[in-house]
Amino acid sequence: MNQHLAFADYAVFIIYFIMVSTYGYTIYRKRKKTEHDAKAYFLAEGTLTWWAIGASLIASNISAEQFIGMSGEGFFLGIAVAAYEWIAAIALIIVAVWFIPVYIKNKIYTMPQFLKTRYNESTALIMAVFWLFLYVFVNLTSILYLGAVAINGLAGGEYLHIIMIGLALFALIISLGGMKVVAYTDVIQVAVLIIGGLVTSYIALTTVGHYFGVGENAIAGFKVLMREAPEHFKMIIPKPTVTSSQNDINKYLTFPGMLSYLAGIWIINLNYWGCNQYITQRALGADLQTARTGILFAGILKLLMPIIVMLPGIAAYVLYQKGYLPQLVGGKDGAYSAVLTFLPTGLKGLSVAALTAAIVASLAGKVNSISTIYTLDVHKKYIQKEAGERQQVNIGRMAVFAAMLLAVLFTWNDVLGIGGVGGFTYIQKYTGFISPGVFAMFFLGMFWKRTTGTAAIVGVITGFLLSVLFNEFAPALFGNETFLYTAYNNGKGAFEIPFHICMGLSFVFTMLLMIAVSFAGPKVNPKAFELDTEMFKLKPQTTVLIVITLLIIFALYVKFW
Repeated sequence: MNQHLAFADYAVFIIYFIMVSTYGYTIYRKRKKTEHDAKAYFLAEGTLTWWAIGASLIASNISAEQFIGMSGEGFFLGIAVAAYEWIAAIALIIVAVWFIPVYIKNKIYTMPQFLKTRYNESTALIMAVFWLFLYVFVNLTSILYLGAVAINGLAGGEYLHIIMIGLALFALIISLGGMKVVAYTDVIQVAVLIIGGLVTSYIALTTVGHYFGVGENAIAGFKVLMREAPEHFKMIIPKPTVTSSQNDINKYLTFPGMLSYLAGIWIINLNYWGCNQYITQRALGADLQTARTGILFAGILKLLMPIIVMLPGIAAYVLYQKGYLPQLVGGKDGAYSAVLTFLPTGLKGLSVAALTAAIVASLAGKVNSISTIYTLDVHKKYIQKEAGERQQVNIGRMAVFAAMLLAVLFTWNDVLGIGGVGGFTYIQKYTGFISPGVFAMFFLGMFWKRTTGTAAIVGVITGFLLSVLFNEFAPALFGNETFLYTAYNNGKGAFEIPFHICMGLSFVFTMLLMIAVSFAGPKVNPKAFELDTEMFKLKPQTTVLIVITLLIIFALYVKFW
């Protein structure tokens, strides 16, 4: 069993690199005439097809934290972690039907623009600066660090900084071509990601079959997983009792059973897919039907993701429990890399290409969003108000360089301590604290005409403070058992409330406060959006896609409840 890459693996990877680079350059050459058109550069306005939007959404979403982090959660929790992907598919339906029409009808191109149009300039500026810091110092850094560490482990463990620079440069090349280049190269990235991911899952299952004496058969291997780890194939984590082990308590803290579905997981997904420049930017330049179809296509692709990013983790768990995975190091986060060691020469290169595709696509999408927000919502409004189209594009490209350079500098020696807490936890920690307030601000801003700008600012601040309160201080201040929550021993000398429940409580109280503050204003805020029923009507083909998605999700939950 060779744990490092061979010549054939490098050859496969180089072929992948050439394919993406060549295709990206071809797209760039085709848009030469609009090279200095700001909206074309930032939004690929009106030129993205539904399949390009859908593929780009998935490519931007799936990255190292999914391959490494979600595979690790599959190792620890099992199929329950698939809820992040399957509930995301429902969230995408909600975004396609109700959120996107509001954005497109009101010609919203950036999230700060939404806040300025609906509330006021102060709210927009505060959130623009916040999003820039979040995207650069949380998202970019964690994606770059996790990706470099994962690929470095497969390449021999001696090239971390070289790989880091390589990933940054690859993403930089794609990003400088603008949104159209990013989106269309994402189509190749998603194809590589899915094919490589499925190959890894197939090899993992056949390996399980081999070691357990049922033959090198993927279906037989899957049946072995269900037999050897039945608790890993339950969607609902049971609530701990006085006899529960610390391991079972830790599982519940990570994913608190039915309460996850009543609280945090919806806020996580609706905020991420519906109120996030990084994601919605792909659809904002298209017409409504194209945007809707692309978003629903992404939802269908999300249904496949647990097979790619979670199943190898469960396979690693079963192999490890029986002593067949001695190469696993670093606990659950080492599960995916350990499984990759079973791949034969050549296919290992394909899996590394899939991992690279996920990382580079996410990096490119993120820096494109950073440059869009900085250029349109900060530089153009407050620094160089007279900037023309060419200047805006150039400013956007400089922002891309600056963001990537900062990410490399802060990741170089892990200045932010991402390795200490884990990349998946690092992202959830810092984005989760702000999600309840941001989602409340967007949701009420879209669908309640009375919501005021004052309420929006109060909501963002309150959502953050309540998240900190419930996550860090509530058990010590109010006790471990109240009518709102139960805190559990985390095995580290402290009690904590499950993260999803903290988000739900923060969201509910933030909404109530925003509503109370808004009642002090006019019955209809002058800046409220005009909504009409025509905006939300669906074409038959759209309804069919929604029904198919919901039926598949229903069948999955019936099977694994």
